[in-house]
Amino acid sequence: MKLARPHRPLANPLIHSKPRNLCSSSSSSNPTSQDNDENDDARFVFTLSEVVRGKQSWKLAFNDPFISATLEPRHVEKVLIQNVRNPRLALRLFNFLGLHRSFSHSTASFCILIHALVQGNLFWPASSLLQTLLLRGLNPSEVFQSLLNSYRKLECSSSVGFDLLVQGYVQNKRVLDGVLVVRLMRECEMLPEVRTLNALLNGLVKIRHFNLVLQLFDEMINVGLRPDVYMYTAAVRSLCELKYLDKAKEVIRYAESNTCELSVVMYNVLIHGLCKCQRVWEAVEVKNMLGQKGLKADMVTYCTLVLGLCKVQEFEVGVELMNEMIELGFVPSEAALSGLMEGLRRKGKIEDAFDLVKRMGEVGVVPNLFAYNSLLNSLCKDGKLDEAELLFDNMGKKGMFPNDVTYSILIDSFCRRGMLDAAFRYFDKMINAGVKVTVYPYNSLISGQCKFGTLSVAESIFCEMMNKGVVPTVVTYTSLISGYCKEGEMHKAFRLYHEMMEKGITPNTYTFSVIISGLCRANMMAEATKLFDEMVKRGVLPNEVTYNLMIDGHCRQGNTGRGFELLDEMVEKGLVPDTYTYRPLISGLCLTGRVSEAKKFVDDLHKENYKLNEMCYSALLHGYCKEGRLHDALGACREMIERGVDMDLVCYAVLICGALKQQDTGRLFGLFNEMHNQGLRPDNVIYTSMIDEYGKAGKLDKAIGVWDIMVGEGCLPNVVTYTALVYGLCKAGYMDKAELLLKDMLVGDAFPNHVTYGCFLNHLSKEGTMEKALQLHNDMLAGLSANTVTYNILIRGFCKMGKFQEASQLLVEMTVNGIYPDCVTYSTFIYEYCRRGNLLEAIKLWDVMLDRGLKPDILAYNFLIYGCCVTGEITKAFELRDDMMRRGLKPNRVTYNTLIRGTCLTS
Repeated sequence: MKLARPHRPLANPLIHSKPRNLCSSSSSSNPTSQDNDENDDARFVFTLSEVVRGKQSWKLAFNDPFISATLEPRHVEKVLIQNVRNPRLALRLFNFLGLHRSFSHSTASFCILIHALVQGNLFWPASSLLQTLLLRGLNPSEVFQSLLNSYRKLECSSSVGFDLLVQGYVQNKRVLDGVLVVRLMRECEMLPEVRTLNALLNGLVKIRHFNLVLQLFDEMINVGLRPDVYMYTAAVRSLCELKYLDKAKEVIRYAESNTCELSVVMYNVLIHGLCKCQRVWEAVEVKNMLGQKGLKADMVTYCTLVLGLCKVQEFEVGVELMNEMIELGFVPSEAALSGLMEGLRRKGKIEDAFDLVKRMGEVGVVPNLFAYNSLLNSLCKDGKLDEAELLFDNMGKKGMFPNDVTYSILIDSFCRRGMLDAAFRYFDKMINAGVKVTVYPYNSLISGQCKFGTLSVAESIFCEMMNKGVVPTVVTYTSLISGYCKEGEMHKAFRLYHEMMEKGITPNTYTFSVIISGLCRANMMAEATKLFDEMVKRGVLPNEVTYNLMIDGHCRQGNTGRGFELLDEMVEKGLVPDTYTYRPLISGLCLTGRVSEAKKFVDDLHKENYKLNEMCYSALLHGYCKEGRLHDALGACREMIERGVDMDLVCYAVLICGALKQQDTGRLFGLFNEMHNQGLRPDNVIYTSMIDEYGKAGKLDKAIGVWDIMVGEGCLPNVVTYTALVYGLCKAGYMDKAELLLKDMLVGDAFPNHVTYGCFLNHLSKEGTMEKALQLHNDMLAGLSANTVTYNILIRGFCKMGKFQEASQLLVEMTVNGIYPDCVTYSTFIYEYCRRGNLLEAIKLWDVMLDRGLKPDILAYNFLIYGCCVTGEITKAFELRDDMMRRGLKPNRVTYNTLIRGTCLTS
């Protein structure tokens, strides 16, 4: 950018040419006729002038047929010229003709009157008249030329009319037309006023024509115009926007050397440019030099520097600068405080950000709502909910009104931590404050209830939002579906799935994944596979979690072949397997008795530099111990440690169980010592496993010994530990001791559950003391501890004693009590009906079970196949065999033996 020193001003900037008749018409071929016309015009104009200057009513005069028929724009132009020294009268005539006679004035008339008004210092009417002229949409060159012709004809002493034209274009956002006029003025050796140029340059800055600003700035200097600080500031701003920061500094030095009256604004613009380009320390130096120039930094200076320091992550310096400006009596802007607070928050300095907000609040400065919400969100994510609530309370005190985002952040945070009462408290506050409730807080409340509360409350919240016209999203439905899947209510989950589809809400990857997870937990792999295929067909891409769920589900059923196929498929699709992928594959191989293959798989993964964790190795250790290969398990432990994977409590628990099964007391104590040396202490799980193993083996003295060690180590038994020991005592017939333990549970923290009571029920049922069993079960019903399992124990006990009628009454009673039979319940009755030869009732009960959405297991199929074979319905038996295979169940040895016997009986 060329910035030349100013030339000497022109001696005579305005050149007056010989006046030219603006109203002349085209020459006639007949001079005499032309002279006659001019004489007629002169007489008519004289008449008009007499009317204008006389006392006669203009309205009556201009109603004269001769005047109204003869009057043309050229006549008005001449009258205006005659009254140029009386601009108010000229303006009155101009407006009268336009308003009362609907007369269309010529552009020349506008220009004549504008100059007349300017000469009379009537700038506002002149500017208003010019704005009206611009509304005609004329080309700026035409307007300028007409204005120039009038200017020359009137031999005006002031060119302010042209300034008004430029200013008019700037006001009408036609800045480039204003530039054209300035350049036309220069061609006519006229210069606009400095204030006009300032308006023009600032207009160009606003529309980001920075290069044009610099060109005009250079042009004006070269023709001798002396810029003021505002012109210099526009040039500096343009150079900074173009990132010519060194040239911007040159312009400021030029301004300083030309004794221009300086302003801190110009330096603030430079500081902003430097900060924008991350040259913050130069900007700080500019601020420090202001005193030497007789200037003082203002609030804008400080706030600009604070934001610049935030940009280069110098938050501590930003805080110091903000403290300095407060000491000087400046109040930081909302943007500066918000920027500094947001920077501290993003850097993880949540406490510093929180302290800053508190200190600034003391001087009456608050960040904007966005920054408040961001800090609130960070405090919540860090688990600092007390500070978050304090910040929320301070918002109201400082006159900052929380919005829906503010409330949603708090509600979601409380819901994620299971603090549902607090979440509802803020939800109520939101409603009472009149803040419009969106779907987001509803989603949080529903998700929180599904995870930590009850599904019934989640359902009522869902109904409430629907009644209030809040449209649910895929997140709403997915949360509810997830809740149903966790409770095993797959029919309700699928009902919601189909409902959202009908409403045009497309399920996402997470929606499909939670349903697949529920199906896998329910061992419904055929349905899970069908849904997985549907997901792909719908164009919803499965992610690592989806594949991991499918792999885990297949491996749990022993179908490791399909599991490995899915592993290959996910790798082909660019997904990255992790420990959650490998662990079920290792477990699946061990489950199907292929522990050596599992070990080879682990070794291959290690060779390929895949990092396995304790989870994967614990699965392998469990496989070895299950097969009684404790020695191999210990060898795998040594390799695991050599590969940099430390043993955890789960690994030790697996090995301890393995040692217990092999009754290797020496190895058992060795493992305990090793745990202590590693700084690990046995937990409830390990002690409970030992007590359970000893109890099942009938070694109650050792089980009680472990109990004593556990209590002595300060590890308090939980309900599972108590139940394990109760089970062992009941199994061994030590009912008195079992009852003493039950009393301890009732007065302690480990309150007995349905499994604990089930141990007593099971013993009483086996002993045939059904009256005591019923009495205990009634107590359980009163304490809400009874469930399907406890009813199954009683039903099995009555059936075993041949009291089928009492068992049938229990089936009716459990439904009345809101407890529903499961596959085991129906299987027990089906077996009894089949054993008694009543195949018809067995089939009726089978149909009821299917109608309730229950999936029969292999045992249920075998019972009904047995009933068909005994009664000679061999075809029906084979149909059941085919049906179970269609459902993904594999017939076992009992199935085929039953079918063979049935075939032999009918042959």
